[in-house]
Amino acid sequence: MQDKKATYKLIIAMVIFGTIGLFVRYLSLPSSVIALFRGMGGTLFLLAANGRKAVFSGGMKKNLHWLLLSGAALGFNWILLFESYRYTSVAVSTLCYYLAPILVILASPVILKEKLTVKKILCVAAALGGMVCLSGVLQTGVPQGAELKGILFGLAAAVLYACIVMLNKQINGISGTEKTVFQLGISALVLLPYCLLTVDGATVHFDGKTVLLLAIVAIVHTGLAYALYFDALGKIPGQTAAILSYIDPVVAVLASVLLLREPMLPVEAAGAVLILGAAVVSEVQLPRKERKE
Repeated sequence: MQDKKATYKLIIAMVIFGTIGLFVRYLSLPSSVIALFRGMGGTLFLLAANGRKAVFSGGMKKNLHWLLLSGAALGFNWILLFESYRYTSVAVSTLCYYLAPILVILASPVILKEKLTVKKILCVAAALGGMVCLSGVLQTGVPQGAELKGILFGLAAAVLYACIVMLNKQINGISGTEKTVFQLGISALVLLPYCLLTVDGATVHFDGKTVLLLAIVAIVHTGLAYALYFDALGKIPGQTAAILSYIDPVVAVLASVLLLREPMLPVEAAGAVLILGAAVVSEVQLPRKERKE
């Protein structure tokens, strides 16, 4: 029987993840600085929350190169996503970002040696159709200026996220919490020199509002959300967890439209349904007797 408490924890984690755009939108800091503090805050929270459980096992050495690559990719993935929020709506940024599962499907035959089934091909086609609807091409032609920048940043974040997914498939023998603590820590270590080299310190100001929002992003949206996520993950079926993970983009889209009052035309809403539907269907596996692929 499925653990209801674990299910609720996973749902709460996904709702928290889905609201991060609301807070980043009002942070007047460079995206790299926000990402740096997110990595630092998340690492410290998970270390404190897990105590001795966070002590790294012998599996770390075997997976070190994959962990280093995925940790560095995680930090720059956040930068790209946060930059996307600055140029387009949270909904468009999030939906571009959630093309990552489709990118994994496209790359898996070459990189992961996985079979590309009819169902997966249809999911890719649906997601690409959704991206066309979302881009505004059907209404006004190719997007220009800030909107185009936002879409490109979101797509670049999706590419990095897909890379992280594939790198994580190479990591074995360590727990999800342990892996995440290491990756968050690496992201912070990589982003620290990057921020020192690229950010003008004179332009960075920490007033009360900034500190509060940054603390929420680092502690709640990273540390607490990941803690809830991994606590729940081992107690519910993998397919259930995969499907519930799409609460995150749904909440982000609703927050964009209802709270931030960012416009979404009917054709863009149709694109959102196509992208999220394709991503969810790609995760669903039929019982073995019912499969036809």
